[in-house]
Amino acid sequence: MMGPMRAARLIKMVLLLQSRPSMTAAELARELEVSERTVTRDAQALSEAGVPVYADRGRIGGYRLVGGYRTRLTGLARSEAEALFLSGVPGALREMGLEDAASAARLKVSAALLPSLRDASRTAAQRFHLDAPNWFREPETPALLPAVADAVWDDRRITTRYRRGEGEVVRELEPYGLVLKAGVWYLCARVAGDGAFRVYRIDRFTAVDAGEERFARDEGFELPAFWEERAEQFARSILRAEVVVRLSPEGVRLLPHAVGALSAGEALAGADGPDADGWVTLTLPVESEEVARTQLTALGAEVEVLAPAGLRERFAAEAARLAELYGR
Repeated sequence: MMGPMRAARLIKMVLLLQSRPSMTAAELARELEVSERTVTRDAQALSEAGVPVYADRGRIGGYRLVGGYRTRLTGLARSEAEALFLSGVPGALREMGLEDAASAARLKVSAALLPSLRDASRTAAQRFHLDAPNWFREPETPALLPAVADAVWDDRRITTRYRRGEGEVVRELEPYGLVLKAGVWYLCARVAGDGAFRVYRIDRFTAVDAGEERFARDEGFELPAFWEERAEQFARSILRAEVVVRLSPEGVRLLPHAVGALSAGEALAGADGPDADGWVTLTLPVESEEVARTQLTALGAEVEVLAPAGLRERFAAEAARLAELYGR
């Protein structure tokens, strides 16, 4: 019985020979990561199986396929074609249960896509979006993610139980797309009945039941644009406090990295011009004074907190401690 590794190697050999006029035994051995003797045995096995592999016996030698032979294995299944366009994010594919499909797609990548599959890159983008995962946080894979991902790819309605506050709610959803943001998985879905699009954390689902009923996808829905709009709405909603700061030119440059582009952009848009020292005074929207203290500490001596008074006093006390520490 032929093992799966050898079967995959034989398929790859056929695809390689199919994509080039001919290849030497050394070239095949290098591509397949085997010895030339193994290449000879594999070519013989293919020939015995009915694949017309011809061995040239000339000075250079090599192998080629006779008569324009093309294996049916080059035809990509839709799941493989869509997974191929996500192959740059293997961790996400593995968590969604699509790793096998991606592997099969990469094996067949040398073949031209059929016309019916040429929209695979578009359909993949409609259903999956990667939003700046945090490199320093190991993402957790929710147990129900593969079930949700299957429904997203198949446009199947799901009935869910979702934790909200101290209780659970039942929702019938049309799952439009998945987003991986900073190690957390989210589902963007339309609520069946009212037509509203909402965002759900996958790890808060306690049950997902996907039936056979499919929904008609709104082709005007753009997942990246929807996510960007909702993310901005959320970021704006948590900016409930304000601090007044004075920034050096370097502080102005670093501000978006410290507090985020939205908060920095709004503050800088309403700021007056620089003073005689080149510093800019502005009112900064923040989540809270405590969060502002943590964020602004990263700017060091490039920022001076002017208000509120309590926050300024905390920075002054911290500055005194630092002066004492380094003064020693």
